[in-house]
Amino acid sequence: MVQNSFSTFESEIIVRPDDIDMNNHVHNSVYLDYVLAARYDQMKRYYKMSMDEFIALGFGWVVKMCFIEFKRPLMLGDTIIVRTGIESVVPVSVKVHFEIRKKESGKLSANGYFDYTMVSLRTGRAEKIPQNIIDKYSI
Repeated sequence: MVQNSFSTFESEIIVRPDDIDMNNHVHNSVYLDYVLAARYDQMKRYYKMSMDEFIALGFGWVVKMCFIEFKRPLMLGDTIIVRTGIESVVPVSVKVHFEIRKKESGKLSANGYFDYTMVSLRTGRAEKIPQNIIDKYSI
């Protein structure tokens, strides 16, 4: 079995007013959006396969499981760096680790991982990840 290696990539995001909750910091659910936005950005910029192209192949990704550990709050106007990287690929899923840091200080605000399952858009069922997709992510 050939062992693939995977890179880690970064995306920059600015905290917007609609990200803020009644406690005057970013709502915990928005962290999920930040990781999703970073992955979409990174698919296009680094893997050279946008989500639109992935969908055109008849595939999609669904979240099977996620874990987030919150370290420090994010506030309105903060610029953040969302760093993600594939940790592992198994027949139908990909584990992606992430960390979210404040750009100015470099301090960790949150980290964790997502398990994404690849599905057929035609059937809605899990599909084995084709080798050409694994190769595309092995940079």
